[in-house]
Amino acid sequence: MSRMLTSALASGLLIAGATTVLAAGSEADFKAAYAAAEAANNQAGALRDQWTTTAAALAEAKKAADQGDFDTAVAQAKEAEALAKASIYQAQSEKDAWKALEIR
Repeated sequence: MSRMLTSALASGLLIAGATTVLAAGSEADFKAAYAAAEAANNQAGALRDQWTTTAAALAEAKKAADQGDFDTAVAQAKEAEALAKASIYQAQSEKDAWKALEIR
């Protein structure tokens, strides 16, 4: 049940992030989006629940920005932020979930 909820949340965050990136992105937009994504990813790391897909999205964002494609870079950074936030949610929701599985 928890995995389904986490998956649904991640999908929702990705869709929400994708719809907010319809405007043309600039380098400043990229830097702001990338900083937010890195901050969320660092928070996930502090919770010991970083996802490899987040790191991949951050790398794709950086690559697109290096090539001057700021629309793609912003979109990838927002996706990375959504993934990091989903991993944070997962870590927090499963923090005490193991207690429900404990045999009593």
